[in-house]
Amino acid sequence: MPALALGDAEAGKRIVMQGNDQGATACVSCHGADGKGNPAAGFPRLTGLSDKYLIKQLQDYRRGTRRNPIMQPIAAALAQQQLLDVAAYYAGKAPSANAEGTPPDAGRTLALRGDWDNTIPACVSCHGPGGRGVDPYFPALAGQHAGYIQSQLEAWRKGTRHNDVNDLMRVVAERLTQTQIQAVSEYFAAQPAVKPEPGAEQ
Repeated sequence: MPALALGDAEAGKRIVMQGNDQGATACVSCHGADGKGNPAAGFPRLTGLSDKYLIKQLQDYRRGTRRNPIMQPIAAALAQQQLLDVAAYYAGKAPSANAEGTPPDAGRTLALRGDWDNTIPACVSCHGPGGRGVDPYFPALAGQHAGYIQSQLEAWRKGTRHNDVNDLMRVVAERLTQTQIQAVSEYFAAQPAVKPEPGAEQ
């Protein structure tokens, strides 16, 4: 299949790091900046896999012959050339060993990677890198008081706050345990407060 050799790794890197403008989110948001994946959340390592394998998996997600609620819409949002480019990028990266045995900080893990076993996305996927916020819908969390963050999550969980976009926060908050709410609140409270970047509106 000659098309397999047509991927442009540099173009693929842009999609991996930033997503595209057609609905594909950045691959790094789940698979990590180094492509080593996230074993705890079930995200596989992609670096070092062959482009042929990666292309087939992405095409299978797109066709629905491989099912995954996260990957199917992402694959569907990739044009064929973009799919080839992403595969070329990861295939060209040398695999590296994952560091095992270090227990993750619960709040940091939730904030940056989520808890996909319980269908909880990373906070930064909506609230932006570092929790700096994305105007006008997603407030900055970094540097906010832990007690305030916790109280708002509890309000969404109880249904006493419901002014979020598409009822997203209620759904997320209902899936968080009390321990997770406290951990992620304390994590963001400990981060330096930074203004949202200009032009970050959705």
